[in-house]
Amino acid sequence: MDESLQVFADEAEDLLALAEQALLNLDNLNNEAETLEGVNDLFRTFHTIKGAAGLFGLDAIVKFTHIVESVLVKVREASITLTDDIVSLFLLSQDHLEALVASALGNADVSSDALLHTNTLLAAQLKALLLEPKEAVDELEDEPIWGISLQFGPNAMRNGMDPASFIHYLSKIGELVHLELDYDRLPEWEDFEPEACFLSFEIKILAPNTTKEELEAVFEFVQDDCKISILPPHCLSDQTIKAIEDLPDEDMRIGNILVTVGALTNREKDDILNTQDRLVDEVTAAGGEQKAPPLGVVAVEQNVVQQSVIDAAVKRQGLTNKNRDESQQTLRVNSQKLESLVNLVGELVISSANSELKARELADIGLNEAMENLLRLVEEVRDTALGLRMVQIGETFNRFKRVVREVGRDLGKDIELVLSGTDTELDKTLVEKIGDPLMHLVRNAIDHGIESPDKRLAAGKSARGTVNLDAFHDSGSIVIQVKDDGGGLSKEKILTKALDKGLIPKDHKLTDQEIYRLIFEAGFSTADTVSNLSGRGVGMDVVRRNIESLRGQVEIDSVAGKSTTISVRLPLTLAIIDGFQVRVGDAQYIVPLDMIDECIELTEALRGTDKDANYVNLRGEILPFVHLCDMFDIPCTVGEHKRDNIVVVQCAGKKAGFIVDELLGEHQTVIKPLGKVFKNLKGISGATILGSGKVAMIVDIPELMERVTNESY
Repeated sequence: MDESLQVFADEAEDLLALAEQALLNLDNLNNEAETLEGVNDLFRTFHTIKGAAGLFGLDAIVKFTHIVESVLVKVREASITLTDDIVSLFLLSQDHLEALVASALGNADVSSDALLHTNTLLAAQLKALLLEPKEAVDELEDEPIWGISLQFGPNAMRNGMDPASFIHYLSKIGELVHLELDYDRLPEWEDFEPEACFLSFEIKILAPNTTKEELEAVFEFVQDDCKISILPPHCLSDQTIKAIEDLPDEDMRIGNILVTVGALTNREKDDILNTQDRLVDEVTAAGGEQKAPPLGVVAVEQNVVQQSVIDAAVKRQGLTNKNRDESQQTLRVNSQKLESLVNLVGELVISSANSELKARELADIGLNEAMENLLRLVEEVRDTALGLRMVQIGETFNRFKRVVREVGRDLGKDIELVLSGTDTELDKTLVEKIGDPLMHLVRNAIDHGIESPDKRLAAGKSARGTVNLDAFHDSGSIVIQVKDDGGGLSKEKILTKALDKGLIPKDHKLTDQEIYRLIFEAGFSTADTVSNLSGRGVGMDVVRRNIESLRGQVEIDSVAGKSTTISVRLPLTLAIIDGFQVRVGDAQYIVPLDMIDECIELTEALRGTDKDANYVNLRGEILPFVHLCDMFDIPCTVGEHKRDNIVVVQCAGKKAGFIVDELLGEHQTVIKPLGKVFKNLKGISGATILGSGKVAMIVDIPELMERVTNESY
């Protein structure tokens, strides 16, 4: 039971996340049809949660969700106009349902009294909407009159059943408005049997508060010997069609759809299936071939379902099949199992590298060929395993729609969030850890970046501000950009604050980038007032530290009065990469292969006349370079046959060269994080184990490139 409840909680979490996104999307829908479809999606989501909660006896969730559903029905019927405040109320209701689900698992962070208080408050607000006067004409103008065709079997009276008693019982359920006796089955006098029953009835009954199952239950004792058709009122067909449209997106046959919404009973469905089999058997016995007629056709012929309901069910099934084909099939996997798999694959990569080294030493042609095939398969296994951990960043981006909406409302700002690159994939571990830094950046863009509507209009801008979230791949990294079209960063203001805090000397010569980087210092803030969002200087330094802990970098570009762009550059994965192995002195290093542009020999012709220069002219482009042996303070190889090689790397649109002693080729690299002792080590992002068992350091290219371009060696 506990495991099943956890499954419910996981599914409820996904459904509530979908509900939140559907609510936030309502603000940006263009027409009434799209809004109606959005409301229908919401209704289906809450209805699914309510149904699942009912299975586990979670009455608090069922009751509260039922109230939300009732309001959504009014919105769908246009009895309630969907406003910004009502969307906000639904968002609060979604938050409360998350708390109720957590409470059901015993994981709630709030007390039961607080939950009860919130439940009472929200329920009262929702019920107040239901008490408002109707603004739309009631669509159910027809009276709910059911049609019943009742044909008793010949043995009904022999078995002690009185047809009149059933008619009498029906009058207790509703009002009989029409009763017609059919004599067509009466035989000729000579064939008449006094104990046999030949009666058939056509009945119309006004029964507003009944269901098909309740009417069918009246004839429970004669069902096996009678032919009964119950046709719902025409006024209920619209409700049935809506119920079909609101069904969850599941793979269901037509018969199951009709049974689920109450258009068919299980007995009627079985009768129709038997009729289909009988028709096929009759044709087959006559020597022909025929497929079973569609269930919907037989149901209409037997007068148990209206054609419009069948059409709606067929459409629903077609839509479900289309969505199922287009959707990506997913399987929930425990994250610990996935981590264990990636770790095992990492060990497999290290072992295969060792085996390859041993095979080369033996110089056996057959063994080397076998090792090549094995290495190819290991590489495919590695890529597949890492692919399991790759997720689209769009889910993380979507979380900020609500942040922008709610924070903007609190600050009196009209802000639009524009998302792009949502299908960009990166390691799930990175996704989980980048959420909080991005939250700080988005909040700062809203609070510090975007001006008030009055200031924007005075500056010749639109009253509505824009925050852009973008993600894309670049040189083996993923870049996430947070851009706003606000007032930009004031260099003068930053410098003044920095001087006041003693962060820089008065005779400083800082570049624009260095000035902008000052906002990442601990305790630094340019806000004139302290709010509940910012102004205390405890946000941006946390952003920088968190991103650097992920081997990432933060860059700032700002245009005064126009915009600010903060770019976060992260590695694609923290597990396994394709590397390029080089030798510097007696040590070996790994350079991420995705960042390498080319490798060239540092010849005398390339050096030019200035032998001491730390740059070369590479095909008309100035390329700064540095000796890695100088960078890491290790003895370089010397001798007559020493050959310097430049590894040309590219990162963030910049190029630089690193001089190494020897190029050793590609190497599948399992990244081993360095311990806490080396947390302040610059220029090294991790370590790996080579096939020989030796340890090689992984070069932190972004860090070294920054040192190459900003310092002189």
